[in-house]
Amino acid sequence: MKKHLKHPVFSVIAEEAEAMGTDAFVVGGYVRDIFLKRESKDIDIVIIGSGIDIAKKVAGALGNNIPVSYFKNFGTAMIKYQDLEIEFVGARKESYRSESRKPIVESGTLEDDQKRRDFTINAMAIHLTKENFGQLVDPFQGVNDLENKVIRTPLDPDITFSDDPLRMMRAIRFSCQLHFKIDPAGYDAIIRNKERIRIVSAERITEELNKIIMCSKPSLGLDLLFKTGLLDIIFPQLCLLHGVEYKYGRGHKDNFYHTLQVLDNVAKESGDLWLRWSAILHDIAKPATKKYDEEHGWTFHGHEDKGARMVKGIFRQLKLPMNEKMKFVEKMVQLHLRPIVLAKDFVTDSAIRRLLFDAGDDIESLMILCKADITTKNEYKIKKYKENFRIVQEKLIEVEEKDRVRNWQPPVTGEMIMMTFGLAPGKEVGLIKNAIREAIMEGEINNNYDEAHAFMLQKGAELGLKLKVPDEKL
Repeated sequence: MKKHLKHPVFSVIAEEAEAMGTDAFVVGGYVRDIFLKRESKDIDIVIIGSGIDIAKKVAGALGNNIPVSYFKNFGTAMIKYQDLEIEFVGARKESYRSESRKPIVESGTLEDDQKRRDFTINAMAIHLTKENFGQLVDPFQGVNDLENKVIRTPLDPDITFSDDPLRMMRAIRFSCQLHFKIDPAGYDAIIRNKERIRIVSAERITEELNKIIMCSKPSLGLDLLFKTGLLDIIFPQLCLLHGVEYKYGRGHKDNFYHTLQVLDNVAKESGDLWLRWSAILHDIAKPATKKYDEEHGWTFHGHEDKGARMVKGIFRQLKLPMNEKMKFVEKMVQLHLRPIVLAKDFVTDSAIRRLLFDAGDDIESLMILCKADITTKNEYKIKKYKENFRIVQEKLIEVEEKDRVRNWQPPVTGEMIMMTFGLAPGKEVGLIKNAIREAIMEGEINNNYDEAHAFMLQKGAELGLKLKVPDEKL
């Protein structure tokens, strides 16, 4: 293992630990990532003694007045050196109370510290003491679990998950990120202990949920959350999409697994967390809008409108940001059917203008979502949709170059209308503004000042309005 500890910071830590008469170890993710051949910039150091004291010594030895960040309540300290973040903590053992996932912490041995780790692959340590420098300490066969691609707890999983229930979501997250299996005992323990997740804050749950969503194939994690029963506790609205209802032999698709497929499709094209959330929520209102009639079978009319209205409540429930990120998701859910409808029919310039007007700078994201929403297995339909989407995208480019309605700003403003006709803010101003916008969207006039101004005068005359000042002064 010595070849993986060539960075000079490791020898400095070893020297300072020896000077203090104690032992130091690299632990956790940095060790795991050595075996996974992944680069890691986060280094966790366990010291048999005070993590804060050795952090001060190491920072001083590295020079350049490196600041030390202290977290006295946790007995930890952190320094940043070059591109590394190095956290120091004293070896400890933990005990838990049933009503809290915050442990009672006491000083302990390396063995105590490794036992408290969440999974065997995160419980490996490497000696930094000069005498044993580079020696691996792996009491729970973490290397074997890495080779076998298994997520397993060092101790009894019922104890591990009951003590800190967030570890259940971390097990699923690591399984999804690494494409590992959760060992059967751990999987069954998650099912038994799922109700314990209720003592974890929504913020911490959502932090893990977002990490799952950002995996290369997030459906793996969400499906595990569903099958273990965790999803029904943390995000019940998504679970309502599951299942197929039949009436007179006619069934609809399983909208839960359709949603997971759409999410995976988006993940192949975009690393935008909020576009991925748009995929998760695009059909969220289908259970509330589901109806059956003999002519059309199962319908979900208006699910895009109702779904967009549901976004705010879900974001608030999950402690997601109530800002422009939420508004973006609302917009995507609201508009997600529009390009699909266009792709089915003859594409008019007017429909394209309206789509560009409503989507603005998010048009590319919307097109990714809409293409991802095509999950049919019918090869003929797939080919047809792809060709129609190509036509829609060509039209989008053509119409935008000609009409410039993306992020549209009216060529004649409300202030101009009021000045022209001597109006106060009111109904007539809105009528004229809307008429100008509709004329541009329908292609009756071009999107420029001269034609919009002439149209404004025409509409004003139709409404019986008189000019306040001679037109040439405007």
